[in-house]
Amino acid sequence: MFSALSIRSRGAARLAAVTVAAGLALAGGMAAAGAAVAEEAPQHRGGAVATLGGLQTFDQAVIRDNGSSQQVPAGLFEMSVEGGGALQTYCIDILNPTQKDAKYQETPWSGTSLNGNRDAGKIRWILQHSYPQVNDLAALARKAGARSLTAQTAAAGTQVAIWRYSDGAKVDAVDPQAEKLADYLYRSARNSAEPKASLTLEPPAVSGRAGEKIGPVTVRTDAESVTVTPPADSVASGVKVVGKNGKPVKSAGNGSRLYFDVPKDAPDGSAALSVQTSTTVPVGRAFASETRSQTQILAGSSESTVSATATANWAAEGALPALSAEKNCAKSGVDITATNKGDKPFTFRLMDFKHTIKAGESQTVTIPLQEDQPYDFTINGANGSEKRFKGVLDCRTAGDTITGKTQPVSGPSPASAGGTTTGGGDLAETGSNSNTPMIVGIAVAFVVVGGAAVFFLRKKDDPAETSTEE
Repeated sequence: MFSALSIRSRGAARLAAVTVAAGLALAGGMAAAGAAVAEEAPQHRGGAVATLGGLQTFDQAVIRDNGSSQQVPAGLFEMSVEGGGALQTYCIDILNPTQKDAKYQETPWSGTSLNGNRDAGKIRWILQHSYPQVNDLAALARKAGARSLTAQTAAAGTQVAIWRYSDGAKVDAVDPQAEKLADYLYRSARNSAEPKASLTLEPPAVSGRAGEKIGPVTVRTDAESVTVTPPADSVASGVKVVGKNGKPVKSAGNGSRLYFDVPKDAPDGSAALSVQTSTTVPVGRAFASETRSQTQILAGSSESTVSATATANWAAEGALPALSAEKNCAKSGVDITATNKGDKPFTFRLMDFKHTIKAGESQTVTIPLQEDQPYDFTINGANGSEKRFKGVLDCRTAGDTITGKTQPVSGPSPASAGGTTTGGGDLAETGSNSNTPMIVGIAVAFVVVGGAAVFFLRKKDDPAETSTEE
C-alpha cells in the first residue's frame, strides 16, 4: 500500500528494467507506424471498473524490518465505479506505490499477488468479520478485547491484520486498541474460498462462419439479470444477439448462453456484444491496475455497475481465430489463448517463436515476463484484423526491506498513500530520485539500438504464413 517502503532496496536496476521495457514497447509502436491500427483487447474479463479516490478512513501503523522502521497510514481506500457506485478497499500490495485516479479492474486472484498465497482465504475471512462489514464497533471491540474502536482505528487494525497475511509484513498498529483488533483478526482468521466474479462472459472471444450462430458465450453473474446490448452497428450489419432458440435476447441471467447471429451474406468482419447490470460486488474480490498502482481487495460495495464484453470474428474461408489474454501469476506471464474455428491452420509469432493452431483446435501460449514488466503484444488475425494486448505484470509483494529512517506522515500524499523514507525521497510522490537521469539514459540507449521488437510483437510478413491466415 505504501510506496516509500523499499523503493531504494528494489534498486535502480529493477526500476531501470521497467523503464526500459516501457521505452521498448513505445519504440515498437513507433516502428509499426503505418500498419493497420490494432483492435485493443483488454484483459478485463468483466465486473466492476473503478477509479481510485485515495485513502479515506485510516490511522497509523509501523512496519519493522532488520532494525529499521517505517510509520505509514493504514486503512480504507475509496473508489468510484464507472457507471455508478462506490467501493471500499484495503491494500494487499504494500511494497508498491499508489497512483491517485488510477483505473482498477475487478480481477481474479490468479492475476494478482494472491496467487499461490496459501493465506489468501484468511484475508477474505478478515474482510467478512471486521470493519466495514461489521459496523457495530462496540461489538467488534468486545470480541477483540479492546476498550473501544473508532472507524479510523478499526480500519487500521483490519489493514494491519491483512498485511500480515498478504505481504508477510512485520507490522503493528500504533493505536493500542487497533493493535488488539489486528491481533484478534490475525489469530482468528480461517480460510475462505475466493468469491466468484460479479459478472463475466465465457469465453470472451468466439469465431465462426457467416450464416451461423457463433458462440455460445455464457453469462456468469451473481446478479438476478443483465441487460444485453447488441453490436453498435447491428442495424446496418444485420448481426443480432440471440439465444439458443435463435430469438433476439435483450436480457439474460446466470448461465444464459448467447450467440452472434451473422447474416449469410455478411462480409468478413467482427462484432462485440456487451452485458451490464447493477449489483453488489462480492467482498474479497481483487482489484488490479494496469498503471503500476498497488493491488487492492474489496471490503465493501454499494450497488454498483458491472459489465462485460465478448467479441466474435467471422470469415468465408481460411483460419478463424478467436483471441483472448489473461495474466497468469503462477507462470509469471500472460496467457494468450487462440481458438481456431476455421478450415486452415492459424499461425502467429510471439517472442520470436512461431505458434500454429490447427483448424478446429485451441491452444494457450504463456508469454513469460519479469515482474513489473510492461508488455504490448499485437497478433494478426484473419483478413487483416489485429488484436492488441497490453498491461503490466504485477504478481509479487514479498522480498524487499525497509531502508532509511522513519518520517511519520499525517495522511496520504496526492500521488501516494505512503509515508516517506529519508535518503532518496518517495518515488511515487516525487516521480523521480537521483537515479532518474541514469535510468532514462539507459532506456533511450536501448530504444536507439533497436531493442523495441522484444515487446511489440507483430506477426511478420511471411508469405508462407500469410497463406494459412487468409
